[in-house]
Amino acid sequence: MKKILTILGTITLIGTSTTSLVACNTLQEYSPEKLKELKEKKKIDTKNQEIRDNLEWITPQEKPFKEVNNKYFYIVCRNSLNNAWKVFKLKNDGKKGSGLKIDWGERPVGFIFATNNEILLATGNLLDSSTEYIWGKGKYYEDYIKSVYRWNGEEQKLPDLIADNDGNVKVKEE
Repeated sequence: MKKILTILGTITLIGTSTTSLVACNTLQEYSPEKLKELKEKKKIDTKNQEIRDNLEWITPQEKPFKEVNNKYFYIVCRNSLNNAWKVFKLKNDGKKGSGLKIDWGERPVGFIFATNNEILLATGNLLDSSTEYIWGKGKYYEDYIKSVYRWNGEEQKLPDLIADNDGNVKVKEE
């Protein structure tokens, strides 16, 4: 009888810790009202009305990469070595596994649009990455992927965006 109770206790402990671990990786879900409020609040401060109308802040819950839509996305992320914020422009064109590879100065950075609607930020070699951060998941992801915006306008009118020291998005010319 003691062995059975010990086994049941062990199973219960394992199940509890697994549930807690999974809870850390759950996405932030917003109500429709809160999402609308946040989208308005997260619009970038620019005089250009076309940019204000077509640059949309998005969340993982909206599943923006579920289908290939050939839209451009701006990802604001932090360099883990010098803490500088940078804006990267990616096109959701269905080329999974190779969103972007660029040199950020110290080492390469890459983004991957994953099939399960995630953006994976990998520093170092993308195939053998030393550090990975997934948009919307994990305890520290917001330290590295601050925000994602989708451009809903014409491709010929893509804005040139930069991030300030706090990771806020701005139009480069302003």
